[in-house]
Amino acid sequence: MNYSKRLALIAAGALFAFGLSLQPAAAAPSGPPIRIGSTLALTGPLAATALVHKVVGEIFVEELNKKDGLLGRPVEWIVKDDQSKPDLARTLYEQLITVDKVDLLLGPYATGAILSAMGVAQRYNKVLVHHTFGMPHLAKYDMQFATWALGPNPAETFTTLLYDALAKSAKPPKTIAVVTSKFPSVHFLSVGAREMAKKRGLKEVLYLEWEFGNRDFGPIASRVKDANPDFIWVGAIGLEGNLLLDAMKKVDYAPKNHFYLYPAPGPLSKSPEGRNALAASVFEEHAPFTSNPVAAAFVEKFHERGAKAGLPDTSVDVQAASSYSAWQVLTTAVTATKSLDDKVIGAWLKKNPVDAIAGHLRFNGPNNYGDDLMKVKQVQNGRWVVVWPTQFAAPGAKLIVQ
Repeated sequence: MNYSKRLALIAAGALFAFGLSLQPAAAAPSGPPIRIGSTLALTGPLAATALVHKVVGEIFVEELNKKDGLLGRPVEWIVKDDQSKPDLARTLYEQLITVDKVDLLLGPYATGAILSAMGVAQRYNKVLVHHTFGMPHLAKYDMQFATWALGPNPAETFTTLLYDALAKSAKPPKTIAVVTSKFPSVHFLSVGAREMAKKRGLKEVLYLEWEFGNRDFGPIASRVKDANPDFIWVGAIGLEGNLLLDAMKKVDYAPKNHFYLYPAPGPLSKSPEGRNALAASVFEEHAPFTSNPVAAAFVEKFHERGAKAGLPDTSVDVQAASSYSAWQVLTTAVTATKSLDDKVIGAWLKKNPVDAIAGHLRFNGPNNYGDDLMKVKQVQNGRWVVVWPTQFAAPGAKLIVQ
């Protein structure tokens, strides 16, 4: 199926699923609320990005309740602060199920917390739809479903995509430095990037690791400067990328070509040192992604709510789109099955794909993963734009390699 037809199907499916057609408005929801429980890293080192997910959830639930809710009932989102601590997330998900008596679960932000939540969901036989799990081979639970569309083996598939883009540029890099946090999913993909670089003939001139939560990047910046690679893979999450760039500036060094795995998107794009930075994405705020009318409406709402929440950048990107898609997946399954029974919902998702704003999501592959839908984006003129594959690139945008 070609892309234009797929896009049309995505738009039609989303319009149907969420009542956004031009039909008369449905009756206001009534009865006891359907309670959806989750945690987010509202404080701690992951808070800058988790705030994006909080804004998305508030938008989705608000819009849902303006229509007919879910199964004709209002929706209540109970979100607790896991403080960027996986152990606390585990405790809080236990509370959501046993004390708060939520009907449904939605995953937290970031791999460590999601893995903790997954264990609790498995113990209570609850469906867990989640949006930012970066280690698909660890997602062993049969009723977990990811909208972070990495595919089952991203250490090979995404890194191959990135190196393909670099190899086909006007000035392919010959040397690489890999520096990475030990945050589990970040480290996993960074090791994959290192192995694939060797297979592609890139000469490794530096490999360094740091503990998650580190704030002193001066020594790392000095080592990178000494190595002076053509390309640097930075296994960073949240603000770590910005901190490393600040440290590089202090030693009078600017990377030639640089990639950041899971950055805080707003701060990195707005930093002068973030110029031409690369990252992974499934959605950016430009065509062809915004040709989906549901996505376009969400982008407009996110601008408004993100500004009120104080986000440094209110553009919709991979974080916001994956988060919104998780809500789409969960509510689509509930609507299709007319049920809150976790086993019924889980069985439906394993047999049926969902067209979300992040793409065509299917859950019938290894560990309930489908296709790797990731793209390569770059900071150009102070904003993120997809540059590879070219059919998803922003109008007029091309990969810049120095």
